[in-house]
Amino acid sequence: MRKFYEKHKAALLWVLFGGTIVVVFLLGLLAASVTERRAEIATLFNNKRVEIQGIESRSQLWGENYPREYETWLKTKEMDFESKHNGNMMHDILADRPEMVVLWAGYAFSRDYSAPRGHSYAVEDVTQTLRTGAPMTEEENLQPSTCWACKSPDVPRMMAEVGIENFYSAKWSHFGHEIVNPIGCADCHNPDNMNIAISRPALAEAFQRMGKDIDKTTIQERRSLACAQCHVEYYFKGDGKYLTLPWDKGMSVEEMEKYYDEVGFTDWTHTLSRAPMLKAQHPDYELFMMGPHAKRGLSCADCHMPYKSDGAIKYSDHHLVSPLKYIDRTCLTCHRDSEEKLMSYVYEYQDKILETRNRVENELVRAHVGAKFAWDKGASEKQMEPVLKLLRGAQWRWDFAVASHGASFHAPVETQRILAHSLDMSYQAQLAVNNVLKSLGVTEEIPVPDISTKEKAQQYIGLDMPKLKADKEKFMTTIVPEWLAKAKENERLL
Repeated sequence: MRKFYEKHKAALLWVLFGGTIVVVFLLGLLAASVTERRAEIATLFNNKRVEIQGIESRSQLWGENYPREYETWLKTKEMDFESKHNGNMMHDILADRPEMVVLWAGYAFSRDYSAPRGHSYAVEDVTQTLRTGAPMTEEENLQPSTCWACKSPDVPRMMAEVGIENFYSAKWSHFGHEIVNPIGCADCHNPDNMNIAISRPALAEAFQRMGKDIDKTTIQERRSLACAQCHVEYYFKGDGKYLTLPWDKGMSVEEMEKYYDEVGFTDWTHTLSRAPMLKAQHPDYELFMMGPHAKRGLSCADCHMPYKSDGAIKYSDHHLVSPLKYIDRTCLTCHRDSEEKLMSYVYEYQDKILETRNRVENELVRAHVGAKFAWDKGASEKQMEPVLKLLRGAQWRWDFAVASHGASFHAPVETQRILAHSLDMSYQAQLAVNNVLKSLGVTEEIPVPDISTKEKAQQYIGLDMPKLKADKEKFMTTIVPEWLAKAKENERLL
């Protein structure tokens, strides 16, 4: 060994010298990167262009300090993505699925239901939809102010000003000149340190009732809980329309149904079947938590807000769109399949669940129509009790699955299970109707209405759509401009 060293001493010294140079060079790059990152972070927090105090709902001001995040947030205005099933552009779901008009007979969703656009349109879309009506005066307003709850950072601002209960119990139009900025920075961030903040009291209150402290959650958990402030199932409790998450017994479809049954809550009474109905909102968080990604520790932000880099700065993309749009920065960061295969997996899940959904909607409509026929033939409330219970359960499960954004991807097995139970209960409801008709001595076939289009379905359930649209148009051209003018005058809008 010594002889080898003596013979190759010079060469070994050069190798050692070269290796040392490489190590020093790499350490230098690392040090420079760390220094650059610290400098940029210091610039972000110590050299802010705007001092943000309190609940600042105008995201443009936040953008002065955080231009990278703000630039990506602006992309929520884009409507250029479309996958096999929907995308980020407005799309008339009722036109595609007129059966849903009948399923929501007596409820405002039967008037208008579109696929959601980006967060930038949250205030605009809830103002324009026929569901919120056309309140020309305070007395004509049928919707509570709670309907604004998830649409704007102006909501926590107003809650802080007037009180949570006072905000909920007011009429929807009462704060029309105040709720003007779409979902933005203040909804999820503390301006002092940019930590994720929970600005909606309903979520923290739900945690408290379950014996949990939301302030003790981890950063990774909060990267989903920020979304759970809005993307959850909720209802308007009591005369004060207090926004409440029904998680006291758990987050499954059965546990929430049990909660609603025990408190005696009903969203509306179906105008055809007279069943006491539940309307699911958008239980995205609940279903996501039951799926494979959440069980492996991923958060909503991991897929919907993938990281981007600008020099030494790594930051979250605030575009908030389907992960399929940026699949190279979402799915492919973990999965080692090709982009084509990953897309095919997603579409396969969606196609199979849609197959079950289609069957549910057809059979559930038949059950509602059959119940109406039984009432028309003189059925008693006692005879119809089992029918109405089955209809309530069947539609709650259907709605829970279809109202959730991305359910067939977030939790495909659970979503298929829920829809299967809905289909089973829909058939049971039809059998129960037949038993009632048999007891009444009715031998006629249940008439099948023509609901082949949205317009025909709306006419069948008794909606006066021309009047609803005319009233809304008048509202949009008279009241809404007054709201915006007042908001600008009060410097609520930039």
